[in-house]
Amino acid sequence: MKIGILGGTFNPVHLGHLILAQECQQKLKLDKVVFIPAKIPPHKTRRMIIDAQDRYQMLKLALRGNPDFEVSRIELDRQGTKSYSVDTLSLLKKKWGDEVNLFFITGADALAELHSWKDMDKIFKIARFIIATRPGYCLKNAPAKVKAVAIKAIDISATDIRRRIAGGKSIRYLVPDAVLKYIEKKKLYKKNNL
Repeated sequence: MKIGILGGTFNPVHLGHLILAQECQQKLKLDKVVFIPAKIPPHKTRRMIIDAQDRYQMLKLALRGNPDFEVSRIELDRQGTKSYSVDTLSLLKKKWGDEVNLFFITGADALAELHSWKDMDKIFKIARFIIATRPGYCLKNAPAKVKAVAIKAIDISATDIRRRIAGGKSIRYLVPDAVLKYIEKKKLYKKNNL
């Protein structure tokens, strides 16, 4: 079995994340893609990150209706302070065993930070490391153990979405409708709750 692992802050989940997962699933012939929201992302400041439970709920809404996608609480329920990818992948490999091949998927924007990731060599041993192309990012300096996957050029970022919400602008067509309704109902990402 081949399982794609797509970790991230998902602050909020947007159509770019879903397109990335769908393209990787099809091109790598993955049996499923598991989205894993980070409890405490080690490379981000907590200032702009909303509660993990809200990010988890938005992922559940975004993935509803796609039997090939699922969301995992593995990082949300684990004890500890930071959500390191190597720890998550180690737990999944132990849980699913050697008959499952893991494909760790990330965007090209993460390439510049790989040198600072915890135990990168161990990550390369546990999973195939997949970097998806992203507009404005070059992959020519990617390590040899990294496989690049070309995906449709969708330039959507969670940072821009948060700025748009804080500025009173629409995010329609950037996030799934159910996520948009959740954000509006909970008044997430407004200036007064960031």
